[in-house]
Amino acid sequence: MERAKASPGEELGLSGAGRNAVCRGCPGCHKFLIKQSRLQWWSEDKNAGVPGCFGEAKDLTHALTLHLDPGDAGAKGSFLRGICLSPSHSALASRYLVRSRGCDGQPSHLEVCRDRDPCKDCSYLLTEFEWRVKPSSDMTNSGTWTEGGTSEIDGNNKNGEQLMGPIHCHDAFHAFHQDLHFVRKFLKPLLIGELAPEEPSQDGPQNTQLIKDFRTLRQAAEDMKLFEADPVFFALLLGHILAMEVLAWLLIYLLGPGWVSSTFAALILALSQAQSWCLQHDLGHASIFRKSRWNQVAQQFVMGQLKGFSAHWWNFRHFQHHAKPNILNKDPDVTLAPVFLVGESSVEYGKKKRRYLPYNHQHLYFFLIGPPLLTLVNFEVENLAYMLVCMQWTDLLWATSFYSRFFLSYVPFYGVSGALLLYVAVRVLESHWFVWITQMNHIPKEIGHEKHQDWASSQLAATCNVEPSLFLDWFSGHLNYQIEHHLFPTMPRHNYHKVAPLIKSLCAKHGLHYEVKPFFTALVDIIRSLKKSGDVWLDAYLHQ
Repeated sequence: MERAKASPGEELGLSGAGRNAVCRGCPGCHKFLIKQSRLQWWSEDKNAGVPGCFGEAKDLTHALTLHLDPGDAGAKGSFLRGICLSPSHSALASRYLVRSRGCDGQPSHLEVCRDRDPCKDCSYLLTEFEWRVKPSSDMTNSGTWTEGGTSEIDGNNKNGEQLMGPIHCHDAFHAFHQDLHFVRKFLKPLLIGELAPEEPSQDGPQNTQLIKDFRTLRQAAEDMKLFEADPVFFALLLGHILAMEVLAWLLIYLLGPGWVSSTFAALILALSQAQSWCLQHDLGHASIFRKSRWNQVAQQFVMGQLKGFSAHWWNFRHFQHHAKPNILNKDPDVTLAPVFLVGESSVEYGKKKRRYLPYNHQHLYFFLIGPPLLTLVNFEVENLAYMLVCMQWTDLLWATSFYSRFFLSYVPFYGVSGALLLYVAVRVLESHWFVWITQMNHIPKEIGHEKHQDWASSQLAATCNVEPSLFLDWFSGHLNYQIEHHLFPTMPRHNYHKVAPLIKSLCAKHGLHYEVKPFFTALVDIIRSLKKSGDVWLDAYLHQ
């Protein structure tokens, strides 16, 4: 009997032609079943109507797609979803949307989606990076899609055509992945096809020379081995965190649960929690170990056992921040409405006459509900909801081990209510540290909607540094070097000061602002920024 011709899905490694279709590339994918009602293939059938429509066409080619709402972000056209699988065969990895010509025949654009499920092994969620070339009569040679959806590094495609739109996808992809060769092979199934040359771009002109110079700078940093971690440095960090945990317990054990000893113990535990934030942050960026798996396991230990939070939850929100810093509705760190209004959201709320809170006084009520409650209330609820909804049972077990250790250690001295009060005190102190240290680099900067800038320009526009010192470097976990961290997320933090002069030179050459502030000025600027945004809201509310 003649063997039936394989369907496009089978050629791509997809099984299940019936009610469900599951990719064979990852054993963990059995949790993600694609229902037949949503399963279709990209159509090239001339009878299907406008090329690019979803329909019951006979010529089914390329990749698995899901028909989603074409109205997202006001864009016209249908969507395609490709599925990137986790190299560790343990979970579904990042999802990418590709927006192309829609069923209404109107051209849209190619982008990588901001679907909010970061890949465990690729480390980062890439969002909305585009690729464009000038119109060409040769449709089959319109360019090459390399990592992240970019063409040749020098700003030209293989036919020598100058790129019209952004060519920063390569920089984002490189910033988010240590081993490009390892990751690239998992992206091959995502290639749906070449983007038609006539597709328009949302972006303005890009500074090709800046992009080339930035890539030269990165290569220089690699040649200087600035992406190699010092194991002694990070071993000492973990050691001093564990030492503070033990010291806090010894204070209560030796001196008793009095007010003085309890106050010092709470302060020490809060410092331990703050430093644990920093260490898990390094691990989440895969900046310590060469193998991503080692970073993941270590991050789960630090985030779970030492802090009581989910590593996956943190990566889920933090990688969005890095991909689109200070972009409203894409960066969760600045999407604070309706509690606080920042940047362009102030004008929008004012014009729409929205007044859920007295935003012109938000710089005052910030002290009441911002620093005290972020970790204690918002993070705790959001973290628990994420673990339950996303079924992160391993993270839930790690978090349970933290609470078991904490209360078993302190209930014998304080009782249940006293131990709970100590826990709340530590969380409130920790929350103050988190808000002030993490927001001093971003809130005072420009906050608005997507501008589709190149990688270096977008990161520099959203970040600033704080003057370094031995104390502040330790206290902030080197987050005072925010510019260096955002340009090179996988670089170990002990090397930020080495790459900083190179970045300053790049900024000086291209007229970019490399901003460095004194520590207390950076803190005050948070309040100034909130007051300014509140005043802008009030003006728009009353007069626009």
